[in-house]
Amino acid sequence: MMVQPQDSYLITKVQTSSPGELTLMLYSGCIRFIKQATVCIEKHDFEGKHLNFVKAQNIIEELHSTLNMEYEISQQLSSLYLYMNELLMKANTKLDVEAADNCVQLLTELRDTWSEAMKTLK
Repeated sequence: MMVQPQDSYLITKVQTSSPGELTLMLYSGCIRFIKQATVCIEKHDFEGKHLNFVKAQNIIEELHSTLNMEYEISQQLSSLYLYMNELLMKANTKLDVEAADNCVQLLTELRDTWSEAMKTLK
């Protein structure tokens, strides 16, 4: 299998990013997949909808699995990630664009807060 130049760039970016930068990339990717799924709903592309929602759910599951539950903030994020996963399942099975939009809103707030925290630490 031949690696495309844009794939090589992405692989290098992931391999050289800090854990904080990787988290930011996961938030952004999840938002992108949910928005793509919403477009697929509007186009009646149900296979594309499902594929993109599953990708978003996989990211949420990855974020959830990396939490250190010794910290209170991790327990709060755990509840939030579980809620977002429920929203994504609802959006996927019931074609609920509002549930998807709510998830995008939550993820955007998390991403922006995470980005600001990273700037503060530099």
